[in-house]
Amino acid sequence: MNKVNSQILPKGCKLITLPNVVDIRGMLAYGECGKEIPFEIKRVFWTYDIADGQSRGDHAHRTCSMVLFPLGGSFQVLLDDGDLKVTLLMDSPNVGVLIPPGVWSIQSDFSQQASCVCLASDFYDADDYIHSYEEFLKFIGK
Repeated sequence: MNKVNSQILPKGCKLITLPNVVDIRGMLAYGECGKEIPFEIKRVFWTYDIADGQSRGDHAHRTCSMVLFPLGGSFQVLLDDGDLKVTLLMDSPNVGVLIPPGVWSIQSDFSQQASCVCLASDFYDADDYIHSYEEFLKFIGK
């Protein structure tokens, strides 16, 4: 992953680096709820085979927190808290980004064979999603 560890991230966002176990068979990364993953995981989903020029996300959540990890390939993630916008290159399978409620995010520029896994703090609830940027700004009081 590019050198963003010292970069200021939007409110509540943080990089999460999972421990690696390395032996002759390869690498294994792991994370535990309440340790590296700062919430109980209630939903897991992943994206893959993203067509050239397409993006994912383009929304914020009212209550759900998420952690995104690139499992293969790379992609960009834009994080926006209404005051600060930061774009990160996600390209290491053991480095994810925590996206708390009230942060707008867009994933884009997927490389070939890119895949992304998302760990979510809540079950799916369509009412938790904010799909309009204008509504997002109202939600955060901007």
